[in-house]
Amino acid sequence: MRSRVVLVTMFLSVVTVSLLAADFESRVKQGYVDSNGVKIHYATIGTGPLIVMIHGFPDYWYTWRKQMEGLSDKYQCVAIDQRGYNLSDKPQGVENYSMPHLVGDVIAVIKYFGKDKAIIVGHDWGGAVAWQLALNAPQFVDRLIILNLPHPRGIMRELAHNSKQQTASEYARNFLKEGAEDMIKPEQLAFWVTDPEAKPKYIEAFRRSDTRAMLAYYKSNYPRQPYQEDLSPVVKTQMPVLMLHGLKDTALLSDGLNNTWDWMGKDLTLVTIPDAGHFVQQDAADLVTRTIRAWLDR
Repeated sequence: MRSRVVLVTMFLSVVTVSLLAADFESRVKQGYVDSNGVKIHYATIGTGPLIVMIHGFPDYWYTWRKQMEGLSDKYQCVAIDQRGYNLSDKPQGVENYSMPHLVGDVIAVIKYFGKDKAIIVGHDWGGAVAWQLALNAPQFVDRLIILNLPHPRGIMRELAHNSKQQTASEYARNFLKEGAEDMIKPEQLAFWVTDPEAKPKYIEAFRRSDTRAMLAYYKSNYPRQPYQEDLSPVVKTQMPVLMLHGLKDTALLSDGLNNTWDWMGKDLTLVTIPDAGHFVQQDAADLVTRTIRAWLDR
């Protein structure tokens, strides 16, 4: 009898999770923004100050579902598919994935929603875009939230001097090789997704995506060997910054976080999460959401 109760409870839990996921998606509005002729797909929920959320590799807007749900009572959350991914346009040519284009897409989204600036949230490559937007066009950034992507200076220092980071970045050097995109299948790209309800959605999204475009982010923007530390004059951030970093990240090591405070022109809040990996927004979804909310509401 007890085993039956356990099985029924487990079944009801799975059904409840499925219904909650379906309910969230039904409440999200979706649309497109024109970014200089490239259509950028977005999903949005909530009202209030604008938060623009930018995913990384390999991912799509749905990665932010828990944060969107947890913040939408006070903020308008807009999560985008970066160009090349899911429902956004996939222009051909590596040159179409250079950082100025990626930053321009985010600016186009901010303007589309009628705002002069927004709270910017970025993870992985989305974090790289967010850093560059904040450093080169700070007038568009109210506050900056970065997940598992050290400051650009920290990354270059570690690539230049840290053999462990050099080894950890071998995957990126492989992505730079000719024909690398032909070796990657959508099912492989979803290897990291542990949520059984989300995994089929990810595989479907990756089938709609362009693997060649995904790797164009690396081919257009990733530093080449020999790596050199950035010793140019420091351009400091002009807005408050929150950084969250899962310490089990095997691609972007936590050593890159050192000295971040030296490159800040405003306050920096750094939160490390020992039991989370690279996809910290999903590995520690509730903690990440609560931390972002508390930081924004302070």
